[in-house]
Amino acid sequence: MSGLRIGLALGGGSARGLAQIPMLEVFDESRLASAGPRTLSDLLEQGNIVYFPQCPVPLPPEADLEALRNELPRQLTRKNVSYHPEADSVRGIPGDSAIYPTAYRTLTAVRQNIADFTRRVMPELMRNAPIATCSLRPMEEAGRDIDAHKASELIHFDAGAYGATNGDRILRFFININPVRERVWVSKGDFRHVFPRYSDRAGFTGPGGHVGRLEKGPLDNMRSGLVRGLSGIAPLAKVLDSSPYDRAMKRFHDFMKDTPGFQADPVGHAEVHFAPYSAWTVFADGVSHGCLSGQHCFIWTAIPPLANARFPEFAPMNILRAAA
Repeated sequence: MSGLRIGLALGGGSARGLAQIPMLEVFDESRLASAGPRTLSDLLEQGNIVYFPQCPVPLPPEADLEALRNELPRQLTRKNVSYHPEADSVRGIPGDSAIYPTAYRTLTAVRQNIADFTRRVMPELMRNAPIATCSLRPMEEAGRDIDAHKASELIHFDAGAYGATNGDRILRFFININPVRERVWVSKGDFRHVFPRYSDRAGFTGPGGHVGRLEKGPLDNMRSGLVRGLSGIAPLAKVLDSSPYDRAMKRFHDFMKDTPGFQADPVGHAEVHFAPYSAWTVFADGVSHGCLSGQHCFIWTAIPPLANARFPEFAPMNILRAAA
């Protein structure tokens, strides 16, 4: 795909030119109904985006979605509006806002519906997988005036936002609830292709480069113990935990976002346009992505254990180990 830029409109049960994007797997209702318990999870582990032209999970009432689309952009106090299960609360809007009950009801329902779906269609992958936040992105992604390390427009692998994953995977599920506009993504490929291409420039390999230790040592274990204790008082403190692996991934994440030459490099570049009310899922730590444009999208996160992988050699942890 060297030098390739693809703009595809996906939706309405059809997709033009899909053969040109080897990382995209489309599951209409018929293909999803015939999928086995390992079909989707195998494709995800191998670095694919699994796309559903018709959202496969129940959505909240349209009246609630419309209320959220109208109110949240005006009341947003953070980057996103997110339900945090540790605190059983919604962050990103005032707690006394009239829209808060609708946001809470909607995000908790969507979080549970996606969890039920993924556990049903990918039972082995989702075994003992913690279900993390469920958020709604109410703002237009194009041109947001936020810190580059938080900008969704820039191509990246997810890292550093979930506490210590210790090499477990970051699975995300997206639903475009904009009734009229596509959500536009860009990618440069999966981790097993992107990391070797840029590891020298990022300081992981080559002269003077190093990956470093990836497993926790005594100091990391002490830190994790302190964070667990603090989490008993302040549940959201768990995001303060870290590990050598997570810090290595954050190094590469920041290199990607901080390097204009990486963002502009046409090698592997492809765009995908996701239709209104469509959905897709991806290992966000394993497939590079940026959101060029779009407004109003649910984003759900789970952390499947690396021990559940059928293709562990494709996981970033083991790719980094091989480079160390």
